[in-house]
Amino acid sequence: MPGIDECLLEAMALPGARGASLVDWTSGLALGTAGDSPVGCHETTAAETAELARSAAEFDTFGARGEGTGNDGLSGAAADDAPGGGPHVEDLIVTTRTGYHVLRFVETSFDSSVFLHLWLDRDTGNLALARIRLRDLAERLVLG
Repeated sequence: MPGIDECLLEAMALPGARGASLVDWTSGLALGTAGDSPVGCHETTAAETAELARSAAEFDTFGARGEGTGNDGLSGAAADDAPGGGPHVEDLIVTTRTGYHVLRFVETSFDSSVFLHLWLDRDTGNLALARIRLRDLAERLVLG
C-alpha cells in the first residue's frame, strides 16, 4: 500500500501527467506534490482546487438533506450511507483547452477531507485510464 509520495509518483507515471497533488479540501493545503503546477505554485493550485472540491461536497450535502438530489439522482439516504462519511462525489473532471484536471476524493478512516488532483496534458493524456488509476490509487493510499 503506497504512502503519499509513492502514490503521487505512480500518478505521474500516467501518460500525459503534468502534475499531481494530495490536497486537504477543508484547509486548502497540499499534503504532497509531484511534477508541475498549472499556475506555477502547488499551494495556489491546492487552494483553488480545494474550493472546487468544497463546492462539490456542499452540493452533494445539499442533495443529501432532501432539498433535492445530486447529479446521480440518488436521494439523501444513499448519500448518508457513503463510506467514511465523506462526500458521495467520487471524482470531478475539469476540461480546459490544453488539459484535464481530475480530482478524486479519497475515503479515509478519519474525516475523508482529502482528494488526489491530477493535471493531464490534453493531447497526450488518457482521461479514462487516469480515472481508473486514480480510483485504484485512492483505494490503496495509506495516510498517517
